[in-house]
Amino acid sequence: MQFAQSSSPHLSVNNQVQQVMFQLLYALVPGTLAAIWFFGWGVLVNLLIASLVCVGSEYAVTRMRGRDARASISDGSALVTACLLALALPPLVPWWLTTIGSMFAIVVAKQLYGGLGFNMFNPAMVGYIVVMISFPREMTFWTPPMGVSDAWVPLTDTLRIIFMGTSADELDAITMATPIDTLKAQMSIERDIYTTQTSKQYGAIFSPLSGKGWDVINLAFLAGGIWLLRKKVADWRLPVAFLVTLAFVSNLFAAIDYSTYSSTLFHLLSGGTMLAAFFIITDPVSASTTPRGRLVYAAGIAILTYVIRTWGGYPDGIAFAVVIMNMAVPIIDYTLRPKTYGTQRK
Repeated sequence: MQFAQSSSPHLSVNNQVQQVMFQLLYALVPGTLAAIWFFGWGVLVNLLIASLVCVGSEYAVTRMRGRDARASISDGSALVTACLLALALPPLVPWWLTTIGSMFAIVVAKQLYGGLGFNMFNPAMVGYIVVMISFPREMTFWTPPMGVSDAWVPLTDTLRIIFMGTSADELDAITMATPIDTLKAQMSIERDIYTTQTSKQYGAIFSPLSGKGWDVINLAFLAGGIWLLRKKVADWRLPVAFLVTLAFVSNLFAAIDYSTYSSTLFHLLSGGTMLAAFFIITDPVSASTTPRGRLVYAAGIAILTYVIRTWGGYPDGIAFAVVIMNMAVPIIDYTLRPKTYGTQRK
């Protein structure tokens, strides 16, 4: 009888990368559903556009490089990048902006560096920064969340605005500044934070914790993140160091002048804080890989996020903070590498 011969390993195992990526996608579900509930059809449309463009770009570039394109798209990494980018974008951004950000994330930030495992920067955050710097006006197309508005922007109007554009007057009527944007604008004119949050003009967009809708979305991402920690998909050091540092810094400044600086709960439950803590800074490729290095890396992102949110020119500094700390990862890991077993302490 002729037996088939094969080289080791002889035990077949599941694709570990694929397993991790799909667990990340499962954990994103609660926060994604909350974002769709509060901001409407635009979130779902952005997810569909980003997913198609990211997966298509991944397939095309890997084919051009002579690699196995089907294996590349089946690992789920392109889909995770698409979801993270789409969830960071306003719900009414034009289709071409989502396309540009998605293509730049995959083609330049990921494949130009050699593909998964070789990219220096978080692809989704690079794509976000490119469109934020290039198209700042379009990146303000946030609709009022449910609770502030009575209903979503209708699907037909959402599709028309995203794919065909609309007038500035119509956009002004259906969009609004985010809570972080609002407080930053009021800080620039030295207006009391408490007065802003309780005023008739802006009070409706704030909740007792942060901003209406934003608190629930962040808590939903927190729930998904805790599930990831229980599954040991993400290292606890990264989200814990990030959240603790952000809480400490924000509380320090709030204690100094509570009328000028936002509260700790506001920073923890606003913008993309929880999405960043559990799904962005935990990227196994671009994040620090040493135990102590991960603490420093995450703490650095938290400090830079607070600085940009409070004094910077952009509303939420997470993407910029992540990319800056991505550049610092080599020196962090080199400086804080663990001692080799068996070496003597000097």
